[in-house]
Amino acid sequence: MDSKPQNHDSRVILLEETQQPLLENAPILPPKPTKTPAQKAIRKSFKISAHLANLLPTGTVLAFQMMSPVFTQQGQCHTFISQLRTLCLLALCCFSCFILCFTDSFRDPRGKVRYGLATARGLWVIDGSATLEPEETAKYRLSCLDFFHAFLSVLVFAAVAMFDKNVVQCFYPTPSEKARQFLIAIPIGIGVVCSLLFVAFPSKRHGIGYPLSRH
Repeated sequence: MDSKPQNHDSRVILLEETQQPLLENAPILPPKPTKTPAQKAIRKSFKISAHLANLLPTGTVLAFQMMSPVFTQQGQCHTFISQLRTLCLLALCCFSCFILCFTDSFRDPRGKVRYGLATARGLWVIDGSATLEPEETAKYRLSCLDFFHAFLSVLVFAAVAMFDKNVVQCFYPTPSEKARQFLIAIPIGIGVVCSLLFVAFPSKRHGIGYPLSRH
């Protein structure tokens, strides 16, 4: 009658003995290093910047991220020329975000993607190698929603630029604590409002730098 409880106890002891060396040899993970409030703010800024960048043309964002350290000299803008060069980069990227919102794409009879620029009469094909039927051209006409999306894209890019450490240091190398909080709060507010507006008024265009059209 007592053999079964004894066998059960012996199995439990044997299992604990076999597991104990594994627990003793397990690597001890070092504690996470404590981060300063400035490091936490920078980390949060980069995360939000990555989410905002999804609303912009991919090529414009990549070009800005690649050229920002060069144009700003990694945030060390000691002369007016370097600041003017950075302003030109920001203006060029803003123009790119604005004008690319008016581009669209379609697939020709061979299935190749063709890009064009939306006009009041329809879609003007950039390379001119393909044409659309009149009834199809009317679907790509310029609308007020295109200007609305272009304006939002410029605002979102401005928010992304304000999250860029090099750009901020170029124009504001030693911000105060209130100014630093302002530089973080304003882009977050722009991102939230623009994201909601993008969801409420979505664009049907598949232009340059955006997902391709399926038809």
